[in-house]
Amino acid sequence: MTVGIVSYGVYIPRYRIKVSEIAKVWNADAEGIAGGLRVQEKSVPDMDEDTATIAVEAARNASCRAEVDTSRIGAIYVGSESHPYAVKPTGTIVADAIGAAPNLTVADLEFACKAGTAGIQACMGLVESGRIDLGLAVGADVAQGAPGDTLEYTAAAGGAAYLIGKDSLIAEIEDMFSFTTDTPDFWRREGMPYPEHGGRFTGEPAYFKHITSAARGLLEKLGTVPEDYDYAVFHQPNGKFPRRVAASLGFTKEQIAPGIVVTTLGNTYSASCMIGLAAILDIASAGDRIFMTSFGSGAGSDAFSLKVTDRLAEIRNGAPSVADLLSEKIYIDYATYAKHKGKIRL
Repeated sequence: MTVGIVSYGVYIPRYRIKVSEIAKVWNADAEGIAGGLRVQEKSVPDMDEDTATIAVEAARNASCRAEVDTSRIGAIYVGSESHPYAVKPTGTIVADAIGAAPNLTVADLEFACKAGTAGIQACMGLVESGRIDLGLAVGADVAQGAPGDTLEYTAAAGGAAYLIGKDSLIAEIEDMFSFTTDTPDFWRREGMPYPEHGGRFTGEPAYFKHITSAARGLLEKLGTVPEDYDYAVFHQPNGKFPRRVAASLGFTKEQIAPGIVVTTLGNTYSASCMIGLAAILDIASAGDRIFMTSFGSGAGSDAFSLKVTDRLAEIRNGAPSVADLLSEKIYIDYATYAKHKGKIRL
């Protein structure tokens, strides 16, 4: 049974803050930080936006894009590391907001930045087994970064939703491969407002080891090579890491350029590579093959091989593109940003 993507949707808040504005507050080298991270600005949630509202908007765009009857959805998984409630699922809010029938299973997932792709895998299994017709996997975050920490320059807000099924596919999921270890490179304990990280340890042996292991595992499993793909997208904690890991695997600048959105978006954590994939689907043609690999601290990676079908062109314009959402922006200063993010606590 062929399983794949039936539709997709993205949501990105309109507010933005420039890296230079953050650096100015901390008397840091703005050009050096922006150049080193290869990020110029990032998205910021509005005062009334959180992971739940972002997930709802992305899910609505996914269902509207292909005019999907949401009563067909049998499972909803929302992956995030910034769920608004410690005890109360985000997924039930999404289900009610999009009009899904109550005879479905719902769960919130958390695996740092790869919880969204874990949701895709869960939906694939239920669809393949014939237990559900459609599954909805969402990756959404209002990413946290402590004031003055390196993470503050990139931690952004956004979400992506994917409807997974077996009929009317816009992209077939040819196969997948995961690689997971207990590597504590990034963490946040209960009650802590901001995460901690191991600095350069988050690159090696975390990000690069896990992405390359998952990617090479899938290539070997399928008997493919980077040249067999038209596009590739990798998790984007900054603009430097995905370019470096792509080159190490043998993918070209041309293959990854369309999916690099972090430069003007920032790191949307669970939505990161899922938004990058959406940007590729916004321009891909029938027959194109796409390689995607996520990464989540803690640590693990999920790699996917996809093949675009003729139906993508039919439904593509049914919802805003990533380029459309990135172009709608309102710049704010650090004081407004701190207010929006709740960084000022009484």
